[in-house]
Amino acid sequence: MTTVEIIFLGVYFAVLCVLAVYGSHRYRMAYLYYRHKFKLPTPKGVLPSLPRVTIQLPIFNEMYVVERLVDAVCRIDYPRDLLEVQVLDDSTDETCGIARACVERHRQKGIDIVYIHRQNRQGFKAGALENGLKLAKGEFVAVFDADFVPSPDFLQRTVPFFSDAKVGMVQVRWGHLNREFSILTQAQSIFLDGHFIIEHTARNRSGCFFNFNGTAGIWRRNTISDAGGWQHDTLTEDLDLSYRAQLKGWQFIFLPEVISPAEVPVDMNAFKSQQHRWAKGSIQTAKKLLPTILKSDLPFAVKREAFFHLTNNMAYLLMVLLSVLMPLSMVVRFHHGLYGTLFLDLPFFITATASVCVFYVATQREQGLSGWGRVKYLPFLMSLGIGLAINNAKAVLEALLNQQSGFARTPKTGSEGKSVKHVKKSYLGTKTLMPMIELLFALYFTGALWFAIDARIYTSVPFIVLFQAGFLYVGLSSLLQGRLKPADAPAQELKSPEEGAHRAA
Repeated sequence: MTTVEIIFLGVYFAVLCVLAVYGSHRYRMAYLYYRHKFKLPTPKGVLPSLPRVTIQLPIFNEMYVVERLVDAVCRIDYPRDLLEVQVLDDSTDETCGIARACVERHRQKGIDIVYIHRQNRQGFKAGALENGLKLAKGEFVAVFDADFVPSPDFLQRTVPFFSDAKVGMVQVRWGHLNREFSILTQAQSIFLDGHFIIEHTARNRSGCFFNFNGTAGIWRRNTISDAGGWQHDTLTEDLDLSYRAQLKGWQFIFLPEVISPAEVPVDMNAFKSQQHRWAKGSIQTAKKLLPTILKSDLPFAVKREAFFHLTNNMAYLLMVLLSVLMPLSMVVRFHHGLYGTLFLDLPFFITATASVCVFYVATQREQGLSGWGRVKYLPFLMSLGIGLAINNAKAVLEALLNQQSGFARTPKTGSEGKSVKHVKKSYLGTKTLMPMIELLFALYFTGALWFAIDARIYTSVPFIVLFQAGFLYVGLSSLLQGRLKPADAPAQELKSPEEGAHRAA
């Protein structure tokens, strides 16, 4: 074996080793969750009187969901003289007329609701929130994105926790209005359930930092200003502010039993756009704040968890590198009679892949599912995570190279259950050349699969199939966007914007 081949295999195993470390972190999350599962948060006292609350609704071109959002927020049960609603509209399309009419309708019903429209998107969502904060009347500020439908008791169940003067933010769990729409929305729902049910609970109750998710949470206004306010030098302004606030000593509360339903993206390109923004923003936040965190006098356990939390998306770069190296390593070792050493791969692969299984089985178990219901989506979840690697690795590289980009909103269509709506093309995710690269990777792994079967290297076949299926599904779904519908759900025509505005008026 030549020196080049030895170096090649060394790099390959090093990549596997680092991925195994990130994979094993899921075991720690599951352990912390079960260790602290019954440490239920409770208010420390009783507020002397109910505080004034401002609810901010940042929207941008959300004609299909803005009425649903505003109607739901105006149904929140809270004294009307202590509640203010701000519709922060940066829209450039028909959303403006629909939102204005909806705001006016609720104002006539006695709701303290205002419509604030900016002529530019400076600072994007963070800029809109900061601009609204200058005019807000409330001591506390709740935020809901356009695709959310908060329950009427949201404030009743969150505000009491601010009786503790150290509490700066309360976050509730996201629900999923259209979980049953497709296998893609099922997978997204499981991903998000894992993040909220396991990760948020584990971090919060073990004393580590966790983050406000940009929506379905309520802040103490003083906390925002004390932490430096909303800043827009990252694409995840919520993650950035969360860590700055906790570095200042503010405490956060997560309430997994309080659920705020929302819509998840129904098409692959919208999902990839959302994932790109989250991955890039997390690395930007890591570059901005991780040095400060590591130099602080915080406990080691808090620093360690912050490191894994903020750098987790770095694994996508390694996943792409692994995707290139894995078939080649198999060929190299086979031609040198070393294919038996493929068994050396198994501990690393099992550490990385089995951790996914354990993590999401635990998630499904906490959802009340049992048996087949816990495991039936696991192969797809693993393949989808692999298929997203190229998209998210690109986001990580952009963040590392300081390549700036605008805040690309996640298109919302008003989907609920299995319903389908015809929407404008501008409300679908943007198509790019990325699917062609993903399909090339699928083709690459098809060749690797043929080689593995021909050479009888059967231990590699399950892993190769996961990679092949992941890249194939993500690539094809991106190209066929808008053509796929649930087989048992007829399309529903959406009322035109003009009809919506007229009905709202």
